[in-house]
Amino acid sequence: MTPTEANGRPRHVRAYGDTTGDGMVQLSFTLPVPAGPQAEAAAALFARKMGLDPAMVVHAKGVGPDFTFFVVYGRSPVIVDLDEVVVAEREYPLLTAKEINLEIRSRLKRRLVIVGATVGTDAHTVGLDAILNVKGFAGEKGLEYYREIRVANLGAQVDAEELVARAAAERADAVLVSQVVTQRDAHLHHVREVSAALDTRWPSDRPRPLLVVGGPRFDPAAAADIGADRVFAKGTTPREVASYLVHSITTGGRAVAGTGAAAR
Repeated sequence: MTPTEANGRPRHVRAYGDTTGDGMVQLSFTLPVPAGPQAEAAAALFARKMGLDPAMVVHAKGVGPDFTFFVVYGRSPVIVDLDEVVVAEREYPLLTAKEINLEIRSRLKRRLVIVGATVGTDAHTVGLDAILNVKGFAGEKGLEYYREIRVANLGAQVDAEELVARAAAERADAVLVSQVVTQRDAHLHHVREVSAALDTRWPSDRPRPLLVVGGPRFDPAAAADIGADRVFAKGTTPREVASYLVHSITTGGRAVAGTGAAAR
């Protein structure tokens, strides 16, 4: 294998700053050091220990009496082999709203039920509303717009067990959890709480609903680690979520949940 692919694009790449392949990167961080010459020297040393050489402190601003925020510009020695890059491919077709409604009606033979919330201490609902509310996101209508989908949006700061209890009452096919707050990995902790509640509180006579998670700091490859069926990263649109749910529930062996559909 040569360093250049057949399409003429390079296989090995470095960061671009001033000129192609110069490895220059910009890095921002905060240190618990009062603003001043010592803080700037500490920031430069910190960046050099990360491998940046040279490392130039181009911005420093005190954050209260004991912290300083920095922007550092420097050269990174890192080279990326694009052959080592792994991207999760979408394994289901991206359907139109009409196709989604038709698939649910013809295969599930009832409305698909979704219960969504942000959990624990997280009070941010922008991402949740972007997927669920009719207004939607990126020019697409939210899941409330689909005739064959019934949505219960519980809003913010919902307890994990309360969310699961409501999902059971609604006979949900899927539980959507959106988390934005990430301090001390709160987003991971709260999703694991929901997963644990589903394991222990979900009625044993029904299939467990899909647990679908979204937020800007989640790793889509880490779904299994936090007990989720699917993790969607930032920029996900309502149609992507709906297409995934239709694929997983109607063709993934989950349609058996339709027993008792008349109760819905």
